[in-house]
Amino acid sequence: MSEVIKKLIINYPYFAAFILFAIGALTVLTRSNLFKKLIGINIMESAVFLMFVAAGNIRGGYVPILNGNNPQTLFINPLPSALMLTGIVVSVSVTAFALALILRLYRSYGTTDLRRIYKMGNEVSE
Repeated sequence: MSEVIKKLIINYPYFAAFILFAIGALTVLTRSNLFKKLIGINIMESAVFLMFVAAGNIRGGYVPILNGNNPQTLFINPLPSALMLTGIVVSVSVTAFALALILRLYRSYGTTDLRRIYKMGNEVSE
């Protein structure tokens, strides 16, 4: 049992990302309020960002700036961090668009509860 705990401690960013993703997925699956679902999606996105940045990190690595004193220095990979910056920009814009859609649904139906919106939509179509 202590081996499992040691491996969890060593790989804590991956474990934290897994826990965050599970919390976000459960929020999306169990809540009917659209705002709560959007928050769950954002939590899942944060977990993915954490996992990718943790994958790019190297223990004992340095910032990737060339140093003439020690050319054999182990550098951290900057590509995952750069990609996650792009992902963050995209997720913020998708979140803003989703908030605009939720606001439009609220103005049309008077609620943000997905079950009630679905029932109202079925009543209109019948």
